[in-house]
Amino acid sequence: MESQELKKELSATLDARRELGPEYEAALVDSFVEKVDTQVRRRLAEERLAAARGTAPGAPDSPDGNFGERFGFAIITLVLAIPLSAIGAAQANLSGLIVAWIGILGVNYVHATKFRRRHRDGRAAGQLD
Repeated sequence: MESQELKKELSATLDARRELGPEYEAALVDSFVEKVDTQVRRRLAEERLAAARGTAPGAPDSPDGNFGERFGFAIITLVLAIPLSAIGAAQANLSGLIVAWIGILGVNYVHATKFRRRHRDGRAAGQLD
């Protein structure tokens, strides 16, 4: 959407240059460059704010903003749980299976608390602003 606005501004600037002539070219270029600079500064500020919050620019400020990463991690751990369960059960019967699943659950718990902590810290920082 911002690029559409810049295209319209550029078109308007070029039309104005054709109508006004080359004597106003410097002023028109300065005006257009100032508008581009304003948009670039605004985008940089948004990116800095998103980086400070620990989110991607434009991402929702919620734990659902990291759904893809969390879902992918869950799928990978479930896929790896199959051979780990087989190895644990083959080597140490039920106790080996239990140990394997305690490890799997522990890794998933640590991963989930990382996202909760990041969301809680980001929300607290947003309230201080």
